[in-house]
Amino acid sequence: MSQTASPAASKEPLTPDICVIGHGPGGLAVATAAALFGVRTVLIRHDGSELPPNEGARGQALRAAAGQARAVAGAASFGLAVDAAQIDYARVRAHLDHVAARSATNDSDERLTALGVIVLKGEARFQNRHQIAVGEMVIRARRFVVATGSLPAPLSIPGLADLPYLTEDSIFDLAKRPDRLIVLGGTAAAVELTQAMRTFGSEVALIAREGLLPDEDPEAVGVLRRALLGDGVTLHEGRPILRAESHRQRPRLVLDGGISIDGTHLLVASGRKPNVAGLELDLAGVRADDTGVIVDASLRAANRRIYAIGACAGGAAAGTTSSHAAQHQAGLVLRNALFRQPVRFRPEQVPRTVHGRPELASVGLSEAQARAQGAVRVLRWPYAESGLAQAQRQTEGLIKLVTDRKGTILGVVIAGAEAAELIAPWALAVQKRMNVREMAGLTVPSQSLSEVSQRVALSFQAPLAAKPSIRRLIGFLRRFG
Repeated sequence: MSQTASPAASKEPLTPDICVIGHGPGGLAVATAAALFGVRTVLIRHDGSELPPNEGARGQALRAAAGQARAVAGAASFGLAVDAAQIDYARVRAHLDHVAARSATNDSDERLTALGVIVLKGEARFQNRHQIAVGEMVIRARRFVVATGSLPAPLSIPGLADLPYLTEDSIFDLAKRPDRLIVLGGTAAAVELTQAMRTFGSEVALIAREGLLPDEDPEAVGVLRRALLGDGVTLHEGRPILRAESHRQRPRLVLDGGISIDGTHLLVASGRKPNVAGLELDLAGVRADDTGVIVDASLRAANRRIYAIGACAGGAAAGTTSSHAAQHQAGLVLRNALFRQPVRFRPEQVPRTVHGRPELASVGLSEAQARAQGAVRVLRWPYAESGLAQAQRQTEGLIKLVTDRKGTILGVVIAGAEAAELIAPWALAVQKRMNVREMAGLTVPSQSLSEVSQRVALSFQAPLAAKPSIRRLIGFLRRFG
């Protein structure tokens, strides 16, 4: 049954096993999997909640289109005579809509209903510790999963509220490419959209007043910073913004030092905030703060009937806002709620990605976090040592590996082509607390970028070759043929 809650809706309470509030990737994963197990499930498409997956698909489609344009522009370096790429942004927009529509089919109300999920639409509010209301509809569930996601966070910049501006959500609605785009923010979304729009021909100024990707590894960020500057992006980092104003009916940012940045469009992509206002969480015995619903490592709130996942989850899950983190948390919740298995969410085991050009990907502890715990070894290997990277002219980047003295893998950072793909085996290595020698012994395909991962692992044993004892042992064994 799919319906919109209204005063005319049935007054008979629904009593599912699981009620999911929110339709982002995590919420949909919980509802879909629970229904496949035959569990009575209600999904509330909460008003104003996290972007549905088809909006994430628009971002993927935009980056893919930019990648194709970049490939055409770089064809001459391979000896290929190709006319300069002509950007038809109307057709780019049609591509985004097509991909979004195809993605939406998998998570439509019709598909969920066919699986047995009851879909409700409206504003959800807790009435007490055991039930929630959507309009006149009341749901009394054994377990609730809050997955309402996040919203763009407002900024306290004088004059900004008086200007029309785009967000990382609304920029996909543009029918025309911006001529001069000002991007405010140093987040992953800000970087990704900056590079895409620059590839399509926009002049772009990126204003990162808190610094560029401040939570990422500085060496990896340096690789991406050089790429941004090489693309012709105007970059301002760590400089206070005095005010925003309109100049000839167009946006202008005035920075400290008398610098004025003018544009035709302003994009604010400086971060997001948990979308939990209006849920009446206090009536449910649930606490929340600026990070979201406060949960423990099992993703449970103070009211043990209630879980929170995704970008609206704080406490032990704070800061893990990616869709793949939400889907991972969805699996943990299902294991605990359906099978009573003890679970523990470990944020460091979730890969973190920035889909720039080049990509950034990391998993595990950062170098600073690892050093705070004790002595470590830091290994690096450049992309320039990869034959495939040389052939593809994608030699900018490195892989950085942090281990303890015995070789246990603590964290990995990759900045370079296909970083989001290359991080996958390292995520398993961090999860299983593997030793670097195991990764060094892994057979990888020849003439692939995976060789970079193997070589950085092999370099852990390089100091052994210089040890006199090892050399004496080799010399002794040579006497026997």
